[in-house]
Amino acid sequence: MTMDRLVEVEKGSNGADGRLSVGPTYRSVFAKDGFPPPIPGLDSCWDVFRLSVEKCPGNRMLGRREIVNGKPGKYVWLTYKQVYDIVMKVGASIRSCGVEKGGRCGIFGANSTEWVISMEACNAHGIYCVPLYDTLGAGTIEFVICHAEVQIVFVEEKKIGEVLKTFPNSTKFLKTIVSFGKVPSEQREEGEKFGLALYSWDEFLLLGSNQQFDLPINKSTDICTIMYTSGTTGDPKGVLISNENIITLIAGVDKQLISMNEQMSEKDVYLSYLPLAHIFDRVIEELFIFNGASIGFWHGDVKLLVEDIRELKPTIFCAVPRVLDRIYTGLQNRISSGGLLKSTLFNIAYKYKLRNMTKGSRHEEASLISDKIVFSKVKQGLGGNIRLILSGAAPLATHVEEFLRVVTCAHVLQGYGLTETCGGTFVSQPNDLSMLGTVGPPLPNVDVRLESVPEMNYDALADKPRGEICIKGNTLFQGYYKREDLTNEVMVDGWFHTGDIGEWQRDGSMKIIDRKKNIFKLSQGEYVAVENLENIYGLVADIDAIWIYGNSFESFLVAVINPNKEALERWAQGNGIRGDFSALCEHPKAKEYILGELAKIGKEKKLKGFEFIKAIHLDPEPFDMERDLLTPTYKKKRPQMLKHYKGIIEGLYKSTN
Repeated sequence: MTMDRLVEVEKGSNGADGRLSVGPTYRSVFAKDGFPPPIPGLDSCWDVFRLSVEKCPGNRMLGRREIVNGKPGKYVWLTYKQVYDIVMKVGASIRSCGVEKGGRCGIFGANSTEWVISMEACNAHGIYCVPLYDTLGAGTIEFVICHAEVQIVFVEEKKIGEVLKTFPNSTKFLKTIVSFGKVPSEQREEGEKFGLALYSWDEFLLLGSNQQFDLPINKSTDICTIMYTSGTTGDPKGVLISNENIITLIAGVDKQLISMNEQMSEKDVYLSYLPLAHIFDRVIEELFIFNGASIGFWHGDVKLLVEDIRELKPTIFCAVPRVLDRIYTGLQNRISSGGLLKSTLFNIAYKYKLRNMTKGSRHEEASLISDKIVFSKVKQGLGGNIRLILSGAAPLATHVEEFLRVVTCAHVLQGYGLTETCGGTFVSQPNDLSMLGTVGPPLPNVDVRLESVPEMNYDALADKPRGEICIKGNTLFQGYYKREDLTNEVMVDGWFHTGDIGEWQRDGSMKIIDRKKNIFKLSQGEYVAVENLENIYGLVADIDAIWIYGNSFESFLVAVINPNKEALERWAQGNGIRGDFSALCEHPKAKEYILGELAKIGKEKKLKGFEFIKAIHLDPEPFDMERDLLTPTYKKKRPQMLKHYKGIIEGLYKSTN
């Protein structure tokens, strides 16, 4: 491996005395002289906000689209000082309800001005912020409220009913509900039956107005949030995140951006639409607040997200792959429908710019004429100001990443992190196409090593090092709340075991290739690493998503697939097959066609015979959270997948056997 991206801080070692072999410990070259020092005066998340209020009180902080005649219009803004004044009122009102430092405050709803204000009020008074996912069902909401012993919940007005469904069990702890808007009289009465106080937002702002509460001293070691991960199995785990975790992450990301000549400033603008209840968005917004920058909220319709982007004109755009896939598909459709001349011009410009970028040209210098004549339209379609696009939470398809790097006139980076690592741990670097399909080198605030996984034939000391990714540093969580047993499973000698299988690349970047526990045995004794296979078969352009299944009683694999609607309809038209999308998914020739495409990629990637898929079901309805098939970060819930598709899977095996 080349050392221009990494520095080795400890040699690897062969396994002995029952221990597994481990590869060398590496860190970012940007931390070769040590990790970034603590930022002076920054001991807590409250300090992140407080110092920005002092530094730039008049800067735009939080914006939302004003509704005019029932339609979203221009963004209207609150300054840092205006937000601070409201935060102080909310904090006093929380304290007047008897919630002290170390108490638990839930926040439930879509991202909004009120969400961030409630979070900052918790930060001010050392109260644990306990986010509830906007997409979670009542059963999980009840579990989190009871498990975390939440005393007060801030909730989006239309979600109040979801909180009331947790009664009576949650009322052992929950005493106050605060709406981001109004409180309907019948819901107020329902809450009062159980002894709860319900307040509208305006009522709550006045509640503590006649009382004075001193702000406690918030230490770096204090817990600031309990983030419940919506696991793919079992109950959610409460991840304890300290002030130090977030501050260390901010310092590392700041150092990384400076080292890449992409330093943030108070002029940066961010579109907040990814769930604030997820660590990815939480730390990004903390980073923007740290820089005195601006955060504008979307108006809630993912189909109109691009409209929000055009209105806000963000400079940095964060996304999960599903959103970027949607942008990619939309652009491809516009290209193909633009006629032969336009599509030919686009393809010539694309290939020319890509060739120059592959040779090492910076994206802004690779083809000025292509950018001006062709790609500027894409840039303007995304607001005109985006300079950095960051993808996280799941792998981004290589062809999508390459395409967006060329056409958006922005850096497109892929990152990797978990709730337990306080988000960002790896991030790819600008102007380096060798990192396509990887998550880049580590950020300059962690040490990383691979640990061998013999049962999956992954060797951390091989010429091509592969193994479980293990992380050490001050961004690591403080444990799972009330689950020391689970904490001890993943934390060994200060190293957090991610469960993800990584492969070091020669340029010092990391490629995620598998998941440690996503492995099963077929009846002939062959082990199948299913996530790796799904990543390979996911390269087929005509499918949007795939879930592969096998077990120890069967000798072959089957799969449920969400085909790409436009691609399948285009194939059907070219082959004289009629019917709507649902009918096409049932058509035997469509299944035969998709199976053929899967076989092509399987041969291309030199898969073993037992790794080929023998039977498929085409589902026109995308895997979703509503049917409990995906987590809020779009990871597949495999047990729930099997439960939902059990009859279909049995049918596939019967018909094929």
